[in-house]
Amino acid sequence: MVEPKADGPRSTIESAEDLRKRALELQLAEMDREDKIKEREAKKHAEFVEDFFKKHIGDNERAVIKRLVMKAAADGKFEAMVYSFPSSFCTDSGRAINNSLAGWQNTLQGRAKEVYDLFETVAKPQGYTLKAMVINFPGGIPGDIGFFLGWEPPVE
Repeated sequence: MVEPKADGPRSTIESAEDLRKRALELQLAEMDREDKIKEREAKKHAEFVEDFFKKHIGDNERAVIKRLVMKAAADGKFEAMVYSFPSSFCTDSGRAINNSLAGWQNTLQGRAKEVYDLFETVAKPQGYTLKAMVINFPGGIPGDIGFFLGWEPPVE
């Protein structure tokens, strides 16, 4: 009987154990990559939350709001979404806004409250309106809240 040579077909086949090890190494590398992505996203979210609750509306954000309004007006529209934030940042997770309950503005916190207060002191006296509404429902629950600044003439 003739034995196969060492460089024959059998020597190119990896053992099942080697394949399992390689598959496990690939799975571990993918898990490590996913962990790094989750860590980066968690850090980004934490920075966003910190920013939302600690920092104030600045000139840049006011300029962005103004550009959004001017663009919408130039397009013949009578409202523009000027701000959005997660409903979880409301004290009731957006329930009052979603149900159009009176006093919904009392559930606002952080920058959302500051934007609302800015509306009350600057825009409302000039005839603007502000509408808050849930703009998406991931998994069937309120996701983000949008503030819509309006300038439509009153109906008489």
